[in-house]
Amino acid sequence: MSRYRGPRFKKICRLGTLPGLTTKRPRTIRDLRNQSGAGKKSQYRIRLEEKQKLRFHYGLTEKQLINYVRIARKAKGSTGEVLLQLLEMRLDNILFRLGMASTIPAARQFINHRHILVNGRIVDRPSYRCKPRDIITPKDKKKSGTLIQKSLELFPREEFPNHLTLHPAPYQGLVNQIIDTNWVGLKINELLVVEYYSRQT
Repeated sequence: MSRYRGPRFKKICRLGTLPGLTTKRPRTIRDLRNQSGAGKKSQYRIRLEEKQKLRFHYGLTEKQLINYVRIARKAKGSTGEVLLQLLEMRLDNILFRLGMASTIPAARQFINHRHILVNGRIVDRPSYRCKPRDIITPKDKKKSGTLIQKSLELFPREEFPNHLTLHPAPYQGLVNQIIDTNWVGLKINELLVVEYYSRQT
């Protein structure tokens, strides 16, 4: 299944706020009508919706998400927490959480166009897994720096998660540590996602 490129507002009306997908928010009762659904939800639908939230927020294909679940199962610790850590430490998500890009798709485009350096080297893979002490900077202070400045001005972050630090002028993001799952910027029950994939992995 390919990456979703359809109307984003339709997804947030169905699944709720997905800050990584779009900066738009449902504003009226009519916009919110699909979030609760009609009647009682089956257990399968509840798990499916949690999985879809995760997939659309981080902009993953079905195959990518399955691969992350498989990696999380093999790692030590709670599968759900490890899964969220893997997704949160992706470079495209780090750029978004730092405010260098308004959404994760915008961050992905930024990376694909080779505007981002990690520890002084160009990284053009949005799925690159950041590590503690990684330093993220724009390649070109004039062009890339201007784009980052516009994003920070239009979509300022009220607070940064404790695993990230942003130094202004010149812009430099620092990964301090592996994310604490309490700072995940999405209301999600990751255990339901793990249960959804329990028969597929």
